[in-house]
Amino acid sequence: MTDYDTSTHTTSELVRLVTGHLDVVFTERESDYRGVYHLAQGTYGRIEIQQNAIPGDDGQDLYTPKHPAVRVLLLTNTPAPKPTLHTRLGTIQSLVHLGRESW
Repeated sequence: MTDYDTSTHTTSELVRLVTGHLDVVFTERESDYRGVYHLAQGTYGRIEIQQNAIPGDDGQDLYTPKHPAVRVLLLTNTPAPKPTLHTRLGTIQSLVHLGRESW
């Protein structure tokens, strides 16, 4: 399952905050499809932070077109809900849950 969250923080600020709250290490990655994003894997599953605007063949596309005003995304991928993960993330000021998708 994937949870989508957003924040008013910049990508680098959100990486720093999530690192501090979850004690994870992010690595910067680059993808032709997603552009630059940050990835951490571990106890809490796969955690990604990226811009909503991604490079496209015709300019810029949105990773989550349902939320065009969203600038930064926090994606958490886990096989099942992890209450501890969401409790810890919930302490980050201005983090807003956008939704959940089951695989």
